[in-house]
Amino acid sequence: MKITKLGHCCLLVETKGKRILTDPGSYTVEAHSKLENIDFILFTHEHQDHYHVDSLKLIIQNNPHAVVFSNSSVSELLTQEGIPHTKISHDESFDLGGIPVLGLGEKHAQMHSSIPVSSNLGFYIDKKLWYPGDAFTDPERSVEVLALPVSGPWMKIGEAIDYALLIQPKKAFPVHDGTRFGSAHVLPGKVLPQHGIEFVVMVEGDTKEF
Repeated sequence: MKITKLGHCCLLVETKGKRILTDPGSYTVEAHSKLENIDFILFTHEHQDHYHVDSLKLIIQNNPHAVVFSNSSVSELLTQEGIPHTKISHDESFDLGGIPVLGLGEKHAQMHSSIPVSSNLGFYIDKKLWYPGDAFTDPERSVEVLALPVSGPWMKIGEAIDYALLIQPKKAFPVHDGTRFGSAHVLPGKVLPQHGIEFVVMVEGDTKEF
């Protein structure tokens, strides 16, 4: 499995001859026009840093065979835009050209008690990669590679470290870091290896084999 981090939570996952794109949002607009041969697009939730409709339309225009999958909240927006897609629910399995994917989770992590909690769906891809979106959902499955959220209005870095320790992947790399670097990349790398988890720093544009 090869993963290219286009930025923030927009990942290009290449495995078994397929190219899967996650959450093309507002932080990675410049990269979207360059995407080619995209087979599948996955959306975890509707926040603009994860779902940018103009970018999606451009990606589909340049990759007309791409198939879109989303959670319930993005599904409503896609329906309004007339964009064909498949809505995925919690604990629902689906197939991406021979690659098994499982949707897990229902709620975005809480930002504050006064702010309504939106929906969120994580994706367990090829029984290897766990991308939780904006939540600390426990997939309750063996995870080899964790796309680890490290920064945001709904979390602090200590929670990211604790989440990785809960999931116990072999490797983790940072996501949800489009507005923050520094300690969000340094501290996990100091703590997680002590617990047998390799922390692989990835910045915008990096590609790694997992």
